[in-house]
Amino acid sequence: MTRRACVVGSGAREHALALALSRSASVLVTPGNDAMHGQSIQVSDLPATAIDADLYVIGPEQPLVDGLADELRDQGRLVVGPGRDAAQLEGSKAFMKDVLASAGVPTARYGAFDDADRAVAFLRELSGTVVVKTDGLASGKGVLVTEDLDEAEVDVRAKLSGASFGDAGRRIVIEEGLKGEEVTLQVLVDGNSAEPMAPARDYKRLHDDDGGPNTGGMGAVSPVASVDDALVKTLMDRAVAPTLAELRQRGIDYRGVLYTGVMITGEGPSVLEFNVRLGDPEAEVILPRLADDPFDLFASVASGTLSGAPRFSSDAAVTVVLAAEGYPA
Repeated sequence: MTRRACVVGSGAREHALALALSRSASVLVTPGNDAMHGQSIQVSDLPATAIDADLYVIGPEQPLVDGLADELRDQGRLVVGPGRDAAQLEGSKAFMKDVLASAGVPTARYGAFDDADRAVAFLRELSGTVVVKTDGLASGKGVLVTEDLDEAEVDVRAKLSGASFGDAGRRIVIEEGLKGEEVTLQVLVDGNSAEPMAPARDYKRLHDDDGGPNTGGMGAVSPVASVDDALVKTLMDRAVAPTLAELRQRGIDYRGVLYTGVMITGEGPSVLEFNVRLGDPEAEVILPRLADDPFDLFASVASGTLSGAPRFSSDAAVTVVLAAEGYPA
């Protein structure tokens, strides 16, 4: 009997998920896109709750924040993706920072604001590079990184007024900028245990040589030459394990992929962000290298039976994003 997987989403990340799962299962993607049709992949405009499958993998952050994983689990389904409470790690950057502070995880100095004058006053306390983020979801695009405080003030006022990102920006987080090498470590979490996937590096600036505005990601590479097993263990011990322990302390059950964005500074690793799903474009360089059966692996995450770290080939993978003119504005 053929196993059936349902992938929720319509982007390149979901296409990579569907291709991986189609190695050993038939796959239905909702809503998908026209490029996804293949021998074992179909698309549907039905909602995931109306689709009969053996496993559900939720790709984007918005359905997770909206509680889709909870709805599916209430139907008795096997789901890869955290519930609404855990999804606030990505749905609210202020919530994420509070969790990091409570867990004792290294992260940049920050403040959360809904008042422009207070935000600007904090901004003027910082020196060097500053980072201004929407508190809510902005598809990875609500981030300004700059050394120009006047530019930062304009951005703060535009976000808080709702002019630039609507309601997602009516609360913001301001951080000191960190310098170092950026690394993405995506971790499989089954509610109890956590196992790292292969590291990747995402390139967020629009132009070559780290120029231009921040984006949702212009490309990625895996493996990362400067990230060895010892560094992965350090990230698991100092960032991932304390965060998951803090969530459990708050009564939150996490099942899915925990995306850990880290800056390796001169003082050691510091967490830039947590996302509650596979990264895009990181998924496109990590999933093709997966040596284990993807369906079995994700089913073990969903069912709480994950045993041991997933295996990856020694191949190298790179992805480059083709973006519409005017992106990301």
